[in-house]
Amino acid sequence: MSSPTAVRAVPWATEHLGLTLAHVGSDTGLTIPELVEPGLRRNPRRAHLLVSTVLGKHVPTDPGAVIGAGDRLGDLVADVLGPDADPVVLGFAETATGLGHCVAARLRARCYLHSTRRDVPEIGTSAGFEEGHSHATSHQLQPTSVELFTGDRPLVLVDDEISTGATAVDAIRALHRQNPRSRYVVASLVDMREQGHRDTVDAAAAELGVQIDSVSLAVGRTELPGGLIDSVGALPEPVLNPVGERTGTVERADIPWPATVPEGGRHGFLREDTEEFDAAVTSAAAVLLDRLDPQRPVIVVGHEELMYLPLRLADALATSGFRVRFQTTTRSPAYVLDRPGYPLRRGFRFTAPENGEQQPRFVYNAQWPDEDAVVVAVIDAAADTERLTAAGGLLDVLTASGTDVLLAVVSGFDPLSLRAARAATAAPPKTTRPGAPT
Repeated sequence: MSSPTAVRAVPWATEHLGLTLAHVGSDTGLTIPELVEPGLRRNPRRAHLLVSTVLGKHVPTDPGAVIGAGDRLGDLVADVLGPDADPVVLGFAETATGLGHCVAARLRARCYLHSTRRDVPEIGTSAGFEEGHSHATSHQLQPTSVELFTGDRPLVLVDDEISTGATAVDAIRALHRQNPRSRYVVASLVDMREQGHRDTVDAAAAELGVQIDSVSLAVGRTELPGGLIDSVGALPEPVLNPVGERTGTVERADIPWPATVPEGGRHGFLREDTEEFDAAVTSAAAVLLDRLDPQRPVIVVGHEELMYLPLRLADALATSGFRVRFQTTTRSPAYVLDRPGYPLRRGFRFTAPENGEQQPRFVYNAQWPDEDAVVVAVIDAAADTERLTAAGGLLDVLTASGTDVLLAVVSGFDPLSLRAARAATAAPPKTTRPGAPT
């Protein structure tokens, strides 16, 4: 991360459209221009996009910077809650699933869960809430057991940005109906709320009879020019799925994963899962190390909500001496423009690999400046389908641009086995009647 006093070029969207992300304040020494850049999207609800420089979603990012940002955010939460709080943590899909896990890991949280838009019917949905400005608005919570989030421990809600606080309040209301608790903390990389939005959160806290604290790495303000939606609509059609001078190659690496070790927080990740998860990451990274050229830069691309595991793999490669960047695919369509000062320089649209999904998916940039990087695409079993390899799929559009891909398929995790294992661990010991046979 650059110094806060470094001279930064005026972002393209600020210079040409007047979209400005202004810095208001910070307790960390970080500034809004360091943490987010203004991007655009053609969405009638919201035409601007805050592109994080430390999240690893739209922009290939040093994995150490992503983990470091999560650690700093976790430290802010710890400062607010104190050392004996023993919180549980909820991350918001899709952008903050990895960030939330980083915060939970830093806090050594009792449980981490992220919302999901991938329905797993055999697990079922315990709660849900809506996100008004998002391209995909519905969030589901699918823990292996609703008891994972019961009790009065503080609940930390993690998102990459807080624009109004409405999503956090909707989530708090939904969870509070299911399990009332006295304290919530909303943690974000950047907080862009206006005073009216803060007042609305305070009113919700008073209505529910709870305390809602907010922490962020920096506080800012989004200055929207009039007619931005129309201005974005008038821009030239974006050029997606660029075609290179050659077709890239595809290799496959199968990475076995223990059935009862969660790959992330979709169905709940307990503090007790950490040791086995870390061991599985080490084994998975060893598979990749055998398949990659240490002289060639690597971009690890996670798939949508699968962020934390690919992030940890990217960090393991970096620790082994590779030049590595990390990012993921997304459901969100954004405006792509190959201009200096604009963060989304290259974009790919592809068929969602999961069977039954109809909306396309996207990945942005996925390149290393001035060098030919290999993309390590990390997916789970649900995305390992014919749609992944078919024309218009992720592998097809990336290789058409000249990108070489190592497809890393993480398979073996079974949410039902995880549920059964947790139920067996949590089951009270059987008792017998005096004199009964044992």
